[in-house]
Parts: sequence; structure tokens; C-alpha cells
Amino acid sequence: MKTIETKTLKVIFEPIWKNNPIMVQILGICSSLAVTVQLKTAIVMAIALTLVVAFSNLAVSVLRNVIPRNIRIIAELCIVATLVIIADELLKAFMYDVSKQLSVFVGLIITNCIVMGRAESFALANPPLLSFLDGIGNGIGYGSVLIAVAFIRELLGSGKLLGFDVVPRAFYLSGYENMGFMLLAPAAFIIIGLLAWLQRTLLNK
Repeated sequence: MKTIETKTLKVIFEPIWKNNPIMVQILGICSSLAVTVQLKTAIVMAIALTLVVAFSNLAVSVLRNVIPRNIRIIAELCIVATLVIIADELLKAFMYDVSKQLSVFVGLIITNCIVMGRAESFALANPPLLSFLDGIGNGIGYGSVLIAVAFIRELLGSGKLLGFDVVPRAFYLSGYENMGFMLLAPAAFIIIGLLAWLQRTLLNK
């Protein structure tokens, strides 16, 4: 029982820090550049990907003994595509403005290496509950980096958080200017690189 609990905790928490999909595995970089200009879109994208990877892991794990090995990639893509379409339609129905801001990037979750990678490397070899938790852990790990990058970019780039002004007007009157560079894609690369460096430094790697 203790071994099972330890494995479960490892599956959930290891991707958040020690084996983070972005900082360590260097996956999902494209979306982290595109959707982190604003904190709100980053949060929505993080939630969407977490749900997709968790439920795709669950579905692939449940069907792992039924799916023929020679068509497993096609089957996984069908499962992921179905979940992404559902997520996209829900966003359009309930958060249309955010959906427009995310543009094609919700749809591109289908091609996200994290989703397919976890289905291939974990869900095909592990039971449903563990696979679902692995999806949650990797989604949180991905989302935490996305939110951290978006926090820095929106704060320094436009002086806002979640669309609200947080830099006092007195700063601007005294000559303070927002860093427009932070709203460009190279800034996201630099921030992700610094986060990866910090993670490796703290882990002494």
C-alpha cells in the first residue's frame, strides 16, 4: 500500500518540478510563446490542456488492451482530437472572447507533444487511474510554467494583470515605461530559459 501511495504521489508531483514538461523535457514550447502575452489566456490554455491530457490518458489506458498496436497512433489522435473539439466548443460557448484570443492554439493541442507523449509513454503501459493522475500532473507542470511566463510578460510588458492596471499611475508620471519587448515571442524564450536555468540550479544539475 505504501509503495502504491509513493508511486501515485511521484506520478502527480514529479512533472510539476523535477521532470517538468517545458523546463526539463522541452515540450509544448510553441504554445508557451503564443498564449502567454496575457495571464488570462495562459490560465485558460493551461486548464484546457490539463483536462485534455488527463482524459486522453484515461481513455487510452482503458482501451490499451483493445487498440491494435499497428494503429495505436491513429486511435490516440482520434481520442485527443475529440477531446480538443469538445474543449474548443465549450470555450466558444462560454468564453468566446478568450476563445478568439487563443485562436488556433486550442486546436493545436492535438499536435502538442505533451499529450501524445504521455499517451504513448505512460497511458499504454499503466492502469486508468494512474494514467489520469499522470495527465493531471503533467498538465499542472505545463500550466505552472505558462502562468509564470504570462505573469512576468503581462506585468512588465503592459503593466497589467488579468487585464487590470497594477502599476501605479505615479510610476508613469515619473518616467516609467512598460517593456514592450516582453510582449514579443523572444521574451518568452528568454523567460523559459531563465526558469529552466533556475530549476536546474536548485536541483544541482
